[in-house]
Amino acid sequence: MLIVVSPAKSLDFETKAPSKKFTEPDYLEESTQLVGQLQNLSPDDFSELMHISSSLGELNHQRFANWHTPFDLDNAKQAIFAFKGDVYIGLEAEQFSTADLNFAQNHLRILSGLYGLLRPLDLMQPYRLEMGSRFQNKKGKNLYEFWGDKLTDNLNELFEQDKKPVLVNLASKEYFSAIKPSSLNAEIISPVFKDFSNGKYKIVSFFAKKARGYMTAYIIKNRIKDPKKLREFDVDGYRYSEDQSTASEPVFLRDAQ
Repeated sequence: MLIVVSPAKSLDFETKAPSKKFTEPDYLEESTQLVGQLQNLSPDDFSELMHISSSLGELNHQRFANWHTPFDLDNAKQAIFAFKGDVYIGLEAEQFSTADLNFAQNHLRILSGLYGLLRPLDLMQPYRLEMGSRFQNKKGKNLYEFWGDKLTDNLNELFEQDKKPVLVNLASKEYFSAIKPSSLNAEIISPVFKDFSNGKYKIVSFFAKKARGYMTAYIIKNRIKDPKKLREFDVDGYRYSEDQSTASEPVFLRDAQ
């Protein structure tokens, strides 16, 4: 069973990582190609491309200007410790044991506009490049065209090791769109998290993102490989709802906090 999650815009390259173990991203050559093109953009170009402020445009212009290989622990950080958005707040990877990290390395992948697919311990340098960015590149008009079938093929290679391959999709629609479900040799399960708000259960973005992190950590810490075990997820008030669930979209509800 594999899990895919989205990256985060918030990064932490100041705090020391709790592990010195690391790996190298599989698609550094492709990342280098993208960076070579991105380095031709001005700060204003970054602001327009990503719909961000001029100060963030300048920051990301500087990030790509400084981006270089080879990666090491002095100029890069393991992905699972570098991302600091809502999903990663729920994940709390800093609390993982060595065994947890080893399981995560084999069963978790982070989708990325710049790096394609990252294993948790893959080193990365700071960047911002959403998968949905309409960045014209040498392979197409956006990053979906740049990555093409590569990410799907990568996952399929991993699924060859499983008798009953399952992909737990805990990524956003923007990032999961980089995967081609019709070509994926696995059952896809996409958990849904709803909170009780204004008289009904509905998806609340901030809480749902954090819940994806909770479930990712739950799978890793409990070494879950059977998708039916996901129904036992009971973290921070979320409970499985049989009435609202389908086989491919298990729904987890939480009452008002």
